[in-house]
Amino acid sequence: MRQPASTNRPSTPNTTPPNPPQSLSDILYAFWKFSRPHTVIGTTLSVLSLVTLAGILSDINSTPIEPIGWAVLWALVACLAGNIYIVGLNQLEDVDIDRINKPHLPLASEEFTRQQAQWIVGLCGAIALLLSAFQGQFLMATVWLSLLIGTAYSLPPVRLKRFPFFASLCIFVVRGVIVNLGLFLHFQEKWGDLSRVLPAIWALTGFILVFTFAIAIFKDIPDLEGDRRYNITTFTVQLGQRAVFNLARWVLTVCYLGMIAAALILPRIHAPFIVITHGLLLAVLWWLSLGVDLRDRRAIARFYQFIWKLFFLEYLLFPLACAIAWWNSTSL
Repeated sequence: MRQPASTNRPSTPNTTPPNPPQSLSDILYAFWKFSRPHTVIGTTLSVLSLVTLAGILSDINSTPIEPIGWAVLWALVACLAGNIYIVGLNQLEDVDIDRINKPHLPLASEEFTRQQAQWIVGLCGAIALLLSAFQGQFLMATVWLSLLIGTAYSLPPVRLKRFPFFASLCIFVVRGVIVNLGLFLHFQEKWGDLSRVLPAIWALTGFILVFTFAIAIFKDIPDLEGDRRYNITTFTVQLGQRAVFNLARWVLTVCYLGMIAAALILPRIHAPFIVITHGLLLAVLWWLSLGVDLRDRRAIARFYQFIWKLFFLEYLLFPLACAIAWWNSTSL
């Protein structure tokens, strides 16, 4: 097993990496780590969930204006390429910080050279921009705005990640608003129905918006050492780990209680399903949170991954709740 790169090692050279992958499987695994798998899974689920919602919530009985399978494929490729561009650019700008906070990443561990990472980021950015430009105004707006904000988040001289408020704003605006509304409108257009944005999608957007804020502030809790050393001002650096942990937990609580309340008053959502599933998830969240030792980075990281799993799960549960409501209405 390779050892993490020393924090005193100079910047990654542009020729052959000192710690290169030895086989095709190693290369693919390094690329998988570079793409930040939890964000790839989140992006994939958001695309699949939103095309499902667009189909369920569209008040049409005719066939789509074009094959939905192709629309989903092109949207998925464009969004995943944009995702890799954003997370890759962040790694390019944070190599020294990642050697402390995330030494397993391919640039920090020197599995990839800086030049190799630049090629990946540039190629993915070009694919995202070009492909989305030929798929309609809503997908283009979604991808281009996301890449613009992602660039401003990481790249000097703007580098909004230096400022806690703007760093969080970037993350939850992209994940919460731009992705959900943009993709829903894109697929709703493919279904031939752009009459309105229904209350159900606003409920999901609100949930993801607030949930992503919790992710944005929680993700810096285990990175306190590296962020403090390189003068990255986060809420954790300013307020302390315990305060941010408690804040994130209460923000997530508001998410689940808010979705339960929305399901009780909004049409086209199966309220009993939402009440039961979200009530159980909220109980599990609190139960697991009480056992997290903030002195243990691995325990914090495990709980952070659990939060991401809750995020993934919402993109499965919410369409299912809408599908149950639709099925009940059509079977009456």
